[in-house]
Amino acid sequence: MRDLLETPFFNGSKERLMAQASRIQEASMLHLHAPSSLEGVLALGFMEAACLDAGYKYQRRLYPAKHHRPRDEVLTIESSSSGLGVLILSEEETWDANDLKDDGPVKLVPTSTNVQLGTQNRIHHGALDCVIQASALAACIAPNGRRVRQMRPFSSLGLWMRASLDRTIDPIHTAVVMHLKEEGSIRVVSLPEVKQPEPDMIPGLAERRLKKLHRAWAGMDVEERTQALSELVLPCLVEPTLSTPRLEELIWHRMLSGDEDVDIASQAFAAQRTWPKTLSDERLHASKLIDHWIQNGNLLL
Repeated sequence: MRDLLETPFFNGSKERLMAQASRIQEASMLHLHAPSSLEGVLALGFMEAACLDAGYKYQRRLYPAKHHRPRDEVLTIESSSSGLGVLILSEEETWDANDLKDDGPVKLVPTSTNVQLGTQNRIHHGALDCVIQASALAACIAPNGRRVRQMRPFSSLGLWMRASLDRTIDPIHTAVVMHLKEEGSIRVVSLPEVKQPEPDMIPGLAERRLKKLHRAWAGMDVEERTQALSELVLPCLVEPTLSTPRLEELIWHRMLSGDEDVDIASQAFAAQRTWPKTLSDERLHASKLIDHWIQNGNLLL
């Protein structure tokens, strides 16, 4: 794995996260708190994987996700009398890195950042979500950990689920996917190369036509593939429920991990679709999903 903290988009957060990693490594006991949401599961899963790989003691604590709390309720998390608290606050608004303080428990919150992309090296602004920060922390704590490496391909999934892709291209998501591809954690392929994409992800897509294209894909040249994909996606362009940037990602940039038949975005879509409605069921489901992901390296519960 190539160190995420050495990438330009972590420049403003590198020192803080390295200090947090040191505090975690020195703690006698870790109390890991996260919301009972899919994003909470992903960030918490990375932290637990690192603790297991490094042999650290920890406790898992899931607090109610935002949609289960009154709108005006202030989130309160009780601190433990011993050990170190690690708070994953993925539902917070995006913070400026300079406004974050390192006293008290370790806190992961969405943090603003920027990255240079394109031939003109223009600066693009975005955010580091809690999942990518947890992945970077996990790699600091257990850089050679089997579980941490197995779960590494899911590092960009929190960025994928953020609303920014519903408006425009997310430069941080693009940069993270590029990083994961270059280090060999994922393969990025077009939709017809995925053996089992989750149906219904793309409104207006002809599933039978996609299956036919999947079978013919290996025998097509670049021009034929481009033309076939353009024709496949044309009816989807008039659907108002999916932004053009997200549609482009779903057609051209599917992320695959190892030999999995189901791409990572499809796994997230399936997990969100089957997410329980009640708080008690949600907490139980979230806990089961973390256990499964750590053990098997996928979200296909």
